[in-house]
Formats: sequence, structure tokens, C-alpha cells
Amino acid sequence: MKKNLILFALLICTAFAANAQQPKPEWVTIKSPNLKCWECKERLDKYLLREKDNTDNGISQWKINLLQGEIKVQFFPDRTSASAIRTALNNAGFDADTEKAEPDAYKKLPPACKRAEDGGGPQPRKPCHVPPVN
Repeated sequence: MKKNLILFALLICTAFAANAQQPKPEWVTIKSPNLKCWECKERLDKYLLREKDNTDNGISQWKINLLQGEIKVQFFPDRTSASAIRTALNNAGFDADTEKAEPDAYKKLPPACKRAEDGGGPQPRKPCHVPPVN
């Protein structure tokens, strides 16, 4: 009986120790001035889904705010980093904070997803943060 109690206590301690070593997910907010329309959001969502699989689930979830031109990404710091997430955004064709998008990926973006200085983004009286109604 005493052996079973000691074994049970040891098992509980091991379970708590294993759980305590799991790093908690962190959030990073990244500004992207060329992330303003629904088309950009769909493109980035698809890219991040692929990237999520490639980073061994380092990216947990994300929320895109088109009106603010920002993305909040939750990630596990033992599997990926905020810098790697910015690089992923750059590789998708989007600026990430002060880092500019990869030129080849940026060229592939639709006109609405380009930077304002390149004629992209919302046009007067044509909001692009909502998908068109079919």
C-alpha cells in the first residue's frame, strides 16, 4: 500500500514538472501598411496556414485587423520567433513593421495589396476591407 502511495505521488510530481516546462504561447503585433483589404487577408491566411504546418505548429493562431493594417500572431517561443514570423510575412509579399517585403513576392500581390505609394490599398469611395457581395 505504501509503495503504491509513493508511486502515485511520484507520478503526480512528474506530471506537474512536465507541464511546468511547457512554454506559454506569446503574442506579437506586427504592423503591415499593405495589409488593408479582404483579398490581402485571404492571401495571407492561406500562406500562414502553410507556414503553420512548416514551423511544426510554432504559430498557434492569428488575427488580422484590416482597418488598422496589423496582424496579431500567437506563437510558441520554443518553436518559432517573432523575427521568423516577420520573415514569413515578408516572404508572403507583405511589409512587417520596418522590414520590407521580398521584392519577388511583392510583385505577385494583387494591385489592391500593394503599398499606397505604389497605388495600392483602399481607393476613394471603394472600401476594400469587406469582400464584394456576389
